Amino acid sequence: MPAATSDPEFMTITVQVKRYDPDTETHRWDEWQVQALPTWRILDALHEIKWEQDGTLTFRRSCAHGVCGSDAMRINGRNRLACKSLVKDLNPAKPITVEPIQGLPVIKDLVVDMDPFLQAYRDVKPFLIAHGNEPTKERLQSQKDRDRFDDTTKCILCAACTTSCPVFWTDGQYFGPAAIVNAHRFIFDSRDDAAEERLEILNEREGVWRCRTTFNCTEACPRGIQITQAIAEVKRALITRRV
Repeated sequence: MPAATSDPEFMTITVQVKRYDPDTETHRWDEWQVQALPTWRILDALHEIKWEQDGTLTFRRSCAHGVCGSDAMRINGRNRLACKSLVKDLNPAKPITVEPIQGLPVIKDLVVDMDPFLQAYRDVKPFLIAHGNEPTKERLQSQKDRDRFDDTTKCILCAACTTSCPVFWTDGQYFGPAAIVNAHRFIFDSRDDAAEERLEILNEREGVWRCRTTFNCTEACPRGIQITQAIAEVKRALITRRV
């Protein structure tokens, strides 16, 4: 998105990016001056840098509309989606810092290895498990039953919640908030028959019990999911064995 610098609405912003070079295994901070509109997203500024100033800058992005979750980054010290963070909301008079999300190995610049995160997601069996014969018609569900887990269906697997969690940074056995959220989505689904199985999975590795209720995950979620509440509901289900 080349900047039309003659437009009086454009401003000069400073973008500082924490980069990682896998060849030398070193980290460094690079800084660029970008002509940007106040309504630009940080993703737009990163595109401007990559396309016009330094083509070696590496980051993930896909839909650019807050749906795919691939551009989660640490912006001004907080986990956010670059495509939903506006320049005008980040005090553009000061340098805007961009770093990779924490707790996952960095591959290059802002790109992290998502395999540990996705493995925890797979481990909780995030799919419908229904026993018995194959149904001959649609599995019907009341609106009340659907509402029971509606909030946790919104997860886009951006990892913003999990990589904002201090326990996840230090405990390699912790599933992390996103995995628990996706387990919740099926544990409380009236059509599913594997709630007990998932509860045991989350119990074996101290899955939910390692949560310290710091609310970092809820604050970081770009979809507004009440993650801490979902984790508390899973804990309650483990204690009472009722869903």
